[in-house]
Amino acid sequence: MSCRREAHDVLGPRELNRATLERQMLLRRRKLSAVEAIERLVGMQAQAPAPPYIGLWTRLKNFHPDELERLILERRAVRIALMRNTVHLVSARDCLALRPLMQPVLDRGLYATRANRAHLDGIDVESLVAAGRALLEEEPHTARELGELLQEQWPDRDPASLARAIRHLVPLVQVPPRGLWGKSGPAAHTTAETWLGRPLDPTPSLEETILRYLGAFGPATVKDVQTWSGLTRLGEVIERIRPRLRIFRDERGKELFDLPDAPMPDSDTPAPPRFLPEFDNLILSHADRTRVIAEEYRKAIASKNGMVPASVLVDGFVRGTWKTKRSRDKVTLEIKPFEPLAKKDREALAEEGERLIRFTGAESYEIRFAEPWKIHGTSEQSRIGH
Repeated sequence: MSCRREAHDVLGPRELNRATLERQMLLRRRKLSAVEAIERLVGMQAQAPAPPYIGLWTRLKNFHPDELERLILERRAVRIALMRNTVHLVSARDCLALRPLMQPVLDRGLYATRANRAHLDGIDVESLVAAGRALLEEEPHTARELGELLQEQWPDRDPASLARAIRHLVPLVQVPPRGLWGKSGPAAHTTAETWLGRPLDPTPSLEETILRYLGAFGPATVKDVQTWSGLTRLGEVIERIRPRLRIFRDERGKELFDLPDAPMPDSDTPAPPRFLPEFDNLILSHADRTRVIAEEYRKAIASKNGMVPASVLVDGFVRGTWKTKRSRDKVTLEIKPFEPLAKKDREALAEEGERLIRFTGAESYEIRFAEPWKIHGTSEQSRIGH
């Protein structure tokens, strides 16, 4: 049931949770094409090849991996470093529009440390960029290959640092077979313009991009938008579009910005169990993530290397993690909750887990519930299927 809320209403975590889940297509699967869903989500984080496939399956009706594979092979979707300087899967159109907007994020990443700056000290950056472009537009290369080729022109420089500079200064897409379902391949790159046969958007709109973010992740604070994008000082941009927005507040009194006609489900709207892949943007796109995961749970799964494990949603909130293991004759799906789950929640997760395993193509499987995170030990329950 939809609940019409007035501007300046206070929204608690459950209201924010249901609003975000509705926009993320996690309250009910949608009948959309893969490219429509990718654009509605303003891209999907894709640090590894498989997560976007799982992320689309958990959000869409009748999604099959072949659909996304075709988009990548036909150059209608690409993998490229964008928001937060991380690899995202986006449509070709969004690649050309978002990449110029995110250049400040990549610049900051390139020059973030004294060591990084020292590697480029004294180099004619324009000449380096031109050389890197020429090599990659002639033929896709891995970072290692590119660095070694550039070192031929700058023999006194570290090849990895030369390649890293090109990755930050030139819009590079990863080419297949990288990113294809069930296939492997090195992360080889070429320029976005060469791969797509079109130039970058010369007049991309940051204001419209923020509105799209709100449509996929709102209601949200200025800091939320900055966390999602990696951009800074967005308050002045949001002030320019304030007349176009509805304003709420969270329980701490912070302003939450939203689209005027965005859905706002009741806080008691049912939220079915869902399996989220590693790095899902649902968990990464707000400064305050308590709308989807309790702070103590977020800290428990945080890792020093930035890994974000695959997670399960129960009643709309992250309540544990999951992983699969393949053996010669079956696939084992292990669900590791943060706290003991009620029987009905375990059963619902197991049923959804069966659908996940079948999506991956496995015929023989086992579903196990491991001991909760706070009780490290052996599995407490398993469910066998064939």
